[in-house]
This record gives sequence, C-alpha cells and structure tokens, in this order.
Amino acid sequence: MFERFTDRARRVVVLAQEEARMLNHNYIGTEHILLGLIREGEGVAAQVLQKLGADLNRVRQQVIQLLSGYSQGKEAATAGAPAEGTPATSLVLDQFGRNLTQSAREGKLDPVIGREKEIERVMQVLSRRTKNNPVLIGEPGVGKTA
Repeated sequence: MFERFTDRARRVVVLAQEEARMLNHNYIGTEHILLGLIREGEGVAAQVLQKLGADLNRVRQQVIQLLSGYSQGKEAATAGAPAEGTPATSLVLDQFGRNLTQSAREGKLDPVIGREKEIERVMQVLSRRTKNNPVLIGEPGVGKTA
C-alpha cells in the first residue's frame, strides 16, 4: 500500500511518524499528518498552510495543548467516575462543537414545523455505518439550513 504513494506523500507519512515519536505517541493521527505536511514544505497542501500562516512550532504547540487538554479531560472523566447519563468532559468538543441538545433545552433553537419526515430520513441516513452523508436539496429559502 505504501508503495502506491508518491514520494512526497511517503515523505509526509515518515515526517508524521517522526512527529508522533517526538510527542511520545504510539499512533499516527491527523495531527501528526498535519505537522508532517507543514514540515515537508514543498507540496500544495504545505504551501496553502504556509500562506494561511501555519508555523510548524506554533501548530505543534497547539497540538500539544489540545491533546494535553483532551487527556486531562479523559482522566478527570474516569477518575471522577461520573454518574450514568452524565456526559464526560471533552475540551476538544467544547472548543470546536456546539451542544444542540442543551441549546434546544434552553429554547435557543427555532422550531421546525412540518418536516418530521425529512428529519426522520436525515436521522436514518446519519445512523448508517457507511454512506452516512445526507444531502438537503431544494429551492432557495425553503429552510434547508434551518
């Protein structure tokens, strides 16, 4: 499989592996691939990242910060043994996500009326193991993003 990669892609994976080792990780994740892309510096992705201001040391520090926050959140969740039904803390999700259930409880979401079939179908598609990407199509202004 690795032999099917271009030389540049192989180099990115090797650099990602080095980044994972430097961070004492026993896996290569997307964060390591990102660091490998920046370190490689010659490909289109690296050039785009550089134009967007992605500096290797700054990105590495952000990765370390995010991962340390994630591991601390996991330790706090397992150490405290939260009661059943209590959500475990996740700093990464809190930083990049939005709790729609909480927003709905607080009445911050607009009501969706007359779209039960569509909502059920979207939930059904999202629940699939594969091909779980629903596409909402329709004329402008009919509420696709509501």
